[in-house]
Amino acid sequence: MLPGLPDVAELQLLFAQYNWMYFRGEIPAYRIAYNARFSNHAGRVSYKPPLIELSSKHLAGKQAELRETLLHEMIHAWLHARGENPGHTPAFKKKMRELGLTSIYHDLGTAKPLNESPKRYILRCEKCTMELLRKRKPAPNLVCARCRKPLTVFEVVEIRPIELGRAASRTPPAR
Repeated sequence: MLPGLPDVAELQLLFAQYNWMYFRGEIPAYRIAYNARFSNHAGRVSYKPPLIELSSKHLAGKQAELRETLLHEMIHAWLHARGENPGHTPAFKKKMRELGLTSIYHDLGTAKPLNESPKRYILRCEKCTMELLRKRKPAPNLVCARCRKPLTVFEVVEIRPIELGRAASRTPPAR
């Protein structure tokens, strides 16, 4: 956990307080958690299972932004619980204005990973030649989604720049 962040139990209490203060208790129980992998967004809501995730990297030491992000995700959950479209619809924006929120976007920029791993993995199906690139080491015994054959896993240990020939480059030759 990063310094300047409430722990998960405090987040659950905030959720319960905001639920009664702003939504009349209409949002069913959601688990509130931090997700340290978020780089481009500050929060996310999932409906099955009911989960609100907040970016620990974006929100550390930013109490006002944490409140706004939690409320933003709670509006999505509230609309979903009411059977309405939970997207950024006019109903969503109306509720945002009622809560004093001004934008559906955060102004927190992107956040670097806390522990950037230089490892990369290539998963290849030898039958259909499909390839996937993964940052994390994949589980053993994976099979191809297309042809159900086992995937071969290659760990990328070095990345070197290559010089593209004229045929491979996208810029036309100088005249």
